[in-house]
Amino acid sequence: MKKGWPKKKLSDLYQIGSSKRVLKSQWKTEGVPFYRGREVTRLAADGFVDNELFISEKHFAELSKKYGVPQAGDIVITAIGTIGNSHVVRSSDKFYFKDASVLWMKRAAEVSSEFVNLWLKSPSFFDQLDRGNGATVDTLTIQKLQSVDIPVPPLPEQQRIVAILDEAFAGLATAKANAEKNLQNARALFESHLQSVFADQWQTGEPVTLADLATDITDGDHLPPPKSPTGVPFITIGNIVKETREIDFRDTFMVPRAYFDALKPYKKPRQGDLLYTVTGSFGIPVMVRDDSEFCFQRHIGLIRPKPETSSAWLYYLLLSPQLFKQANDGATGTAQKTVSLKLLRSFVVPKVALRKQQQAVEKLDALMEETQRLAHIYERKLTALEALKQSLLHQAFSGNL
Repeated sequence: MKKGWPKKKLSDLYQIGSSKRVLKSQWKTEGVPFYRGREVTRLAADGFVDNELFISEKHFAELSKKYGVPQAGDIVITAIGTIGNSHVVRSSDKFYFKDASVLWMKRAAEVSSEFVNLWLKSPSFFDQLDRGNGATVDTLTIQKLQSVDIPVPPLPEQQRIVAILDEAFAGLATAKANAEKNLQNARALFESHLQSVFADQWQTGEPVTLADLATDITDGDHLPPPKSPTGVPFITIGNIVKETREIDFRDTFMVPRAYFDALKPYKKPRQGDLLYTVTGSFGIPVMVRDDSEFCFQRHIGLIRPKPETSSAWLYYLLLSPQLFKQANDGATGTAQKTVSLKLLRSFVVPKVALRKQQQAVEKLDALMEETQRLAHIYERKLTALEALKQSLLHQAFSGNL
């Protein structure tokens, strides 16, 4: 902190509290927007939100008269789960919000809320929240927010810092949007090639079912497995990383060796098998790349290809838009869509000679490698842009901007 900048508690600058409780029975489908933490997070990131919950105009007027509603210059900040996403209320804003999920900072002193809002996004703020807890805080209480110290330079200096950061962040936002667009384009280009390769194979191949290309198509155990401090890893759908289509073994639990040994051979994954998520985030294929022992839950399917079917080719086939459309069209359920084993086995697929499968894999492997190379470049750029943003915030509130 710059010498000469006094420290103040946030409670010296704002009256900090929450809203009056709005019952779920009082939610409406139109009227005045009603925001939860997720909507405030969108406001903090984008400045707007397409919300789905409302309260009536009459209810809003009653709350405004009895307790007040957010006014221009106030700040709302998420307080549960992903905490610290803050938004300065504008004169054009008209909304109410969920108690506890969001805290309300009513401006009570001559201070730039834009300055305070930027400070709330800085490492200095989050360091104070985490200090003494030994872990990242996931709940922000009124008392904790009141006790936070903030450097308060003279108002003209606050305004100068806001102007500099706003200009810098506008440039960073443009660079970030371009990097994200390039990342999307790289992935879309691979998907386009994937679709094209299999469109050609559908024209030249014989239409068969997925079951015709496999010796086994099954899923994991339907009963809750016994847990053990040692034994064999048991993976759930949460261990399937959607972006990389790999298994993350870090948070798996173990089942006893005797439980694993008693499983049918076709329920024990082996090198060359394909896993396929069938519930919730369905349609994610994973290639089993070695013979490491593990077992899996019923929300994951297993496909064991016949000798004349390339595992790598089958992986790309399961990843193709044509197969995902069949999964999406046939999935059932409301809360969680599920691809049944019957549907999975009946997927219509092209049967082509092993040589053509291998040619397709060579082409797709090369395209995948290039896509991943480009993705890594854009992901590193996004990481660097975020680091630059945090560096600018640190400099600003250390008095070095």
